[in-house]
Amino acid sequence: MSRPFRFGVSLIAPATATEWAAKCRRAEELGYDVITVADHLGMPAPFPSLVAAAAATRRPRLGTFVLNAAFWNPALLAREVTTTDALTEGRLELGLGTGYVPAEHETAGLPFGTPRERVDHLLRTVEELKRLLGPDGLSSGTPWPGGKAPERPSSGPPRAPLLIGANGDRMLGIAAEHADIASFTGARTGRNGTLEPLTATELDQRVALYLKASAAREEPAELNLLIQIVTVTDDRDAAVRPWLPRLPHLTEREVLELPIVLIGTVEQLVGQVRDLRERYGFSYLTVLEPNLEAFAPVVRELSGR
Repeated sequence: MSRPFRFGVSLIAPATATEWAAKCRRAEELGYDVITVADHLGMPAPFPSLVAAAAATRRPRLGTFVLNAAFWNPALLAREVTTTDALTEGRLELGLGTGYVPAEHETAGLPFGTPRERVDHLLRTVEELKRLLGPDGLSSGTPWPGGKAPERPSSGPPRAPLLIGANGDRMLGIAAEHADIASFTGARTGRNGTLEPLTATELDQRVALYLKASAAREEPAELNLLIQIVTVTDDRDAAVRPWLPRLPHLTEREVLELPIVLIGTVEQLVGQVRDLRERYGFSYLTVLEPNLEAFAPVVRELSGR
């Protein structure tokens, strides 16, 4: 049985306090279910941004999408998660990934490492967070003053849901074992931290591998996909042409068929989103901030259905 749709927006542009509150409220007005923040240098810092988003809104959940695990010490991250979850009144969704941009690590003075080393660190981080935060999502290893953490809302989940962003074989296995939400990038990492989109058939293979690895789970995870391009238009061919120089190895038709690309009329976009759930199981879709308004009619049509 398919899960109901949820929709998130990843806010990536730095802003003043007033501007930040305004765009968070706009996301809520448009019906988005989740407001998320990435973890890239030059973009807003995740945790204070989510606390500010919580102050400006009432309904949306608030997520890191996704933290670069290599930037974080697990014990210090547990403190951030505990505090942010309390200050957002249990609305936090914790997203983790390995990181993929070498230049960011160089700027931060942190080793980039090999793919294996980055995945090893992410796995250690997940295991340490589970140990430190415990089953209720509040830290047992770093107690609050007086020894008691603020109570979570009785209607809230037992802990902050864990989202893991994955594409490679080993990461998909880790997501299958640990994640409440398995997020598919819809792309592979190329040289120098660039992303190369997966074709529909390649994404079929990634999802199939995840489903095989997660077959023994008692409770299936929610499946998420990050959509990179959203354009509402009556002329799909004309709308896709400006993107072709960025994807020189793909034809116009192949770009239009990419799972992370939604181009067409609102009716066509709604159909494409339904197809993503039918074909792959994606019930939770995230769009980037520049697509906040363009995707809103789809959110209005499908959210919760």
